[in-house]
Amino acid sequence: MTDTSGDQGIPEPSGASDVIETDYQIGQDNIDGQLGPFGFDIHNPVFLVSGIAIVAFVFYTLALPEQAGEAFSWLFGAVTKGFDWFFLGAANIFVLFCFLLIVTPLGSVRLGGVDAKPDYTYIGWFAMLFAAGMGIGLMFYGVSEPMSHFSSSMGGTAAEGGARTDWAPLGAAAGDEAAAVRLGMAATIFHWGLHPWAIYAIVALALALFSYNKGLPLTIRSAFYPILGDRVWGWWGHAIDTLAVFATLFGLATSLGFGATQANAGLNELFGIPINNTVEVVLISGITAIALISVLRGLDGGVKVLSEINMGLAFLLLLFVLFTGPTIAILTGFGDYLLAYVEYLPALSNPVGREDVNFMQGWTSFYWAWWISWSPFVGMFIARVSRGRSVREFVICVLLIPSLVCVLWMSVFGGVAIQQVVQDGYTAAQEAELPRQLFKMLDQLPLAGITSLIGIVLVIVFFVTSSDSGSLVIDTITAGGKVDAPVPQRVFWCIFEGAVAIVLLLSAGGLSSLQSMVISTGLPFTVVLLLMCWAIYRGLASEPR
Repeated sequence: MTDTSGDQGIPEPSGASDVIETDYQIGQDNIDGQLGPFGFDIHNPVFLVSGIAIVAFVFYTLALPEQAGEAFSWLFGAVTKGFDWFFLGAANIFVLFCFLLIVTPLGSVRLGGVDAKPDYTYIGWFAMLFAAGMGIGLMFYGVSEPMSHFSSSMGGTAAEGGARTDWAPLGAAAGDEAAAVRLGMAATIFHWGLHPWAIYAIVALALALFSYNKGLPLTIRSAFYPILGDRVWGWWGHAIDTLAVFATLFGLATSLGFGATQANAGLNELFGIPINNTVEVVLISGITAIALISVLRGLDGGVKVLSEINMGLAFLLLLFVLFTGPTIAILTGFGDYLLAYVEYLPALSNPVGREDVNFMQGWTSFYWAWWISWSPFVGMFIARVSRGRSVREFVICVLLIPSLVCVLWMSVFGGVAIQQVVQDGYTAAQEAELPRQLFKMLDQLPLAGITSLIGIVLVIVFFVTSSDSGSLVIDTITAGGKVDAPVPQRVFWCIFEGAVAIVLLLSAGGLSSLQSMVISTGLPFTVVLLLMCWAIYRGLASEPR
């Protein structure tokens, strides 16, 4: 199958219902316009409003870092404590809705019309999906999260600061090693399995359906045409797209911040480079400059090539850790961890009557807000490369297959680190700070210097692909759905993604400030996703099957 460029514009409507298809010109008029100063396509107020707001945010945080840090800390506490039930309940709805699409006749609808063919092979599709979707997160949390949950399960008490939790409501006995391993891995899989990929699937499906089948612009507002009608081209639509820009930008900035701290930790382990804000700012700036080159090369020439290279390296590192670690224990643990996930899933996803509030708020609420903030970015990216798939095929592939790969990744990296503690008494990874734990685990395996260097390269290239593809997506939203908007706009957003990550790291809260902003933008966008489920149902119901 021949790959085709994702930068060739919005496809013509195929199989659209009469009601929506006749209004296609309204949507097209909304994204057509004259170029403004410096080559910017600023006819759409989304670009102007979001651009000014982001510039103002950067200058405010730089001018008043202490005050900004306090404000971000207050935001994090207020949202996680007041709306933890909302995040958990909404994520459950997204998972159930995805399974509904799989088992009902709605799943037979084909994205792009009944005769549409896929633009990308499965290998190319999955490579871009993972590199843009969860790359930095898997590198950062692959060792640290299983280790954190295992450690707190063994202790049975909450750690200071709320990062870990009392597991008693889930039945873990303090000191029960086997139970601690199963529960720690089940909790990790919970955060990287069905729920986050259901969030991505909802947004991606909505964008693909209303762009490829209904002929509307490839932007978030288009999904709300069944609900708002022509008002999506007015201020209702502008507000939805602007919120999507903020959510995406802060979601990306959080991941870039994690990537910078982990790359800094790896460079310190290998070369003794100090860990401080200066090094992290230099890393973010340098990697953003590399991302600019990829942005200029476009989707196929930049993101796709880097994604496939990075996935090849990640797969080789995965195999190396698997076969140099306790291979049999890891492979048998993979099945056991999946069973533990199913066993503990009702308790972990239950938003009512929870006693493990530190885990529910400090881990789960933050994760769901982070995935939701990433959803416009990852969802649009998935939509752009998923034309020609049936809804059932799309949902199964986006929901189930990536979840299994995430489980495998966590089982290998987290499983090896835990086995080092349980079998060998090696506690360096367990006691290290989160960004260092991957490298401390690799220290106990052969060729530690080489694998640690590969780990740093993976973090950096995941960083580049996230910044690159994020710039393309934000650019598309702010240009009203154009996938071939002017290059200066892509450069603008790429630069300011790095700038936001830098100023949040330099604020008083550091990484906590990044987490605060992502969860505050994730809250209102959760409402958008819930309404999007209804819009998807109405859109699919009008399609030929």
